[in-house]
Amino acid sequence: MTRSKWVAAATLGALLLAGQALAADKKVVAVSIPAADHGWTAGVVYHAQAAAKEINAAFPDVEVVVKTSPSATAQVSALEDLSAGRKLDALVILPHTSEELTMPVKAVKDGGTFITVVDRGLNDPAIQDLYVAGDNIAVGRNTAKFLVDKLGGKGNLVVLRGIPTVIDDERIKGFQDGIAGSDLKILDIQYANWNSDDAFKLMQDYLAKYPEIDAVWANDDDMLLGVLEAIKESKRTEIKYALGGNGMKEIIKKVIDGDAMTPVETPYPPSMIKTAIYMTVANLVGHAPVRGAVKLDAPLITKENAEEYYFPDSPF
Repeated sequence: MTRSKWVAAATLGALLLAGQALAADKKVVAVSIPAADHGWTAGVVYHAQAAAKEINAAFPDVEVVVKTSPSATAQVSALEDLSAGRKLDALVILPHTSEELTMPVKAVKDGGTFITVVDRGLNDPAIQDLYVAGDNIAVGRNTAKFLVDKLGGKGNLVVLRGIPTVIDDERIKGFQDGIAGSDLKILDIQYANWNSDDAFKLMQDYLAKYPEIDAVWANDDDMLLGVLEAIKESKRTEIKYALGGNGMKEIIKKVIDGDAMTPVETPYPPSMIKTAIYMTVANLVGHAPVRGAVKLDAPLITKENAEEYYFPDSPF
């Protein structure tokens, strides 16, 4: 049994064992996540709302409340609103940014709330009781190893970062470690905010600035869409690969179809928020504590295994 299947089975088992043995007072689980401002976060909102609906129906003594926020500042305010006037037994949070949310989450923690952090870690890991995320270092490293192999260990690269967060730092570290020892050179690396429009503009700048680019790594598929559009409009032909990450269905379809520029992908499923919510509820109503860190694998998705990762009806 794989780690992810074991986690799912263990979580379900804890919930089933809980049965009706719940506390008299309703337990409140607040879920604070970014608003659906791009494809991946749309998937997060979809899966969070699905988990809340399922748990609220199955466990009448547990209330899961989902709150979305369009910015880090709004998310700080949302935390204050969620915790005002009632006790939060648990908080599941996917922070907008690590820096701005660390102290507000600590304040909630200090009130006795169980803290589950998803995806974008806080600057102080000691605040979290549970951490659920994909393997961001592997996302960067596995992509880098593919480029080292396919480019023969030499060439010019440009890289697009997301936003200043722990997971962005991890992806970049994995990528840099993956090309270490090769003659692949990163010409430029700048933030594009995990946004397709911002990535389009940044890629246009890269194309104007650098006459020879062998490959592009946008460490997120929303940014990759903007990169691909900019390359298409430029009619540049020397760029061999443009790769992303996260497992967007449009990119997985490219891999399935054997797209020459985007032949591989790495998964980072937004459904991890649902896993985190279920594990948090299991900690509240189960018979064993749930603590520690759960990291989901990030194997290279190729034409041979892409069908396993393709969900055309999903929002992402």
